[in-house]
Amino acid sequence: MNSTTRRDFLKTSTAMLSVAMAGNSFDFLKPKPLLAFSTLGCPDWSFDKILDFSVANNYDGIELRGILRQLDLTKCPEFSNPEKINDTRKRIEDRKLKIVDLGSSAAMHHPVGADRQKSLDEAKRFIDLAQQLNCPNVRVFPNELPKDGTRSAVVELIIKGLQELGEYAKATNVCVVMESHGDAVKTEELKYIMESAASAHTGLVWDVVNMWTVTKEPPAAVYQQLKKYIRHTHIKDATLADDKINYVLLGKGQTPIFDAIDVLYKDGYKGYYSFEWEKMWHPEIQEPEIALADYPKAMKAHFKL
Repeated sequence: MNSTTRRDFLKTSTAMLSVAMAGNSFDFLKPKPLLAFSTLGCPDWSFDKILDFSVANNYDGIELRGILRQLDLTKCPEFSNPEKINDTRKRIEDRKLKIVDLGSSAAMHHPVGADRQKSLDEAKRFIDLAQQLNCPNVRVFPNELPKDGTRSAVVELIIKGLQELGEYAKATNVCVVMESHGDAVKTEELKYIMESAASAHTGLVWDVVNMWTVTKEPPAAVYQQLKKYIRHTHIKDATLADDKINYVLLGKGQTPIFDAIDVLYKDGYKGYYSFEWEKMWHPEIQEPEIALADYPKAMKAHFKL
């Protein structure tokens, strides 16, 4: 073997050994999970504080669900006109952050009338804003599904709402994502809704705990049925006592939340794991300075990063 061939052989062998050794490394095999949090968890923070906190605590993205308790983002000063929107987008990008979802209050279960039109109009405003912010998702939700014979009719209303919004979003890069929420948390029903409204611009927010606390379905089984529709996730943990849900820090509860996180990650989910700390609706839970700072630490410990 001449010296050139020997050097090439040794170089190749060393490289292959390095690859084999790195194969045991979590970082080598797959990218780190993308972390975000919902501003539902910090209803009294200014936008500047939200951005600064995100950077300081190693978040990749932010899910906007109101700022300073104003839930209609289109009414917030940061998004009041095209110039403000451009400035806000630049402030986000300069910090190497991304707005990953705009959480609207648009409910798809309303019957034809003023409330339904109000929801559809809000969702369309949010789609327009998301496009300007280079945000991939706008969240809408179902809520009240009757238990009597009219339930199927309400499900059809939800489907029609998603179809209308998906059609509206066709001219954008935005996906309208319906959260598993309220009475719409059974896998079979969600699958039917998603299949019926399926398009490139409709999808699902998998809120694992919203579903599990009602149905107790194993996350792996839920995922197999719904994975083709999941564009975004809501991550949280809770304990259950006398049918009451008590929200706790990640890993401190009784829910199989890490089972869901693992099945997503192992299957190559490329979206964000967005921590939804519901401080806006549950003022008694831990302050955002504690809970939102704990989440990246808990995820880092779980993934051994």
